[in-house]
Amino acid sequence: MIDQVLYRRGTTLVRRLRLELGEATPWHRDPFHRVTIILRGDALSIELRDSGECQLLTVAAGRVDWDEPFERVHRAVNVGTQIYEEIAVFLLDRPDAVAQPTVS
Repeated sequence: MIDQVLYRRGTTLVRRLRLELGEATPWHRDPFHRVTIILRGDALSIELRDSGECQLLTVAAGRVDWDEPFERVHRAVNVGTQIYEEIAVFLLDRPDAVAQPTVS
């Protein structure tokens, strides 16, 4: 997994995320609004830790989404047939905020 901060200024954070086939993000929460731009990929599974529920998302390069905060602990798993890559622009509430706090 590549999780790289590309830009950070004030309450704006721009991050690049790349998941190989079968790779997952750490368990985390999404406390902030963000805009996500899909660079490549075709399918993600969003797994909810508290219920074990999974939601399959079909994605495509060029797709842009407005993402609302989501406090339930979850992770994204690349279940597609190609590498998944996105750029996300997080709108934080303070300059030192953690965009996606991990949960062990």
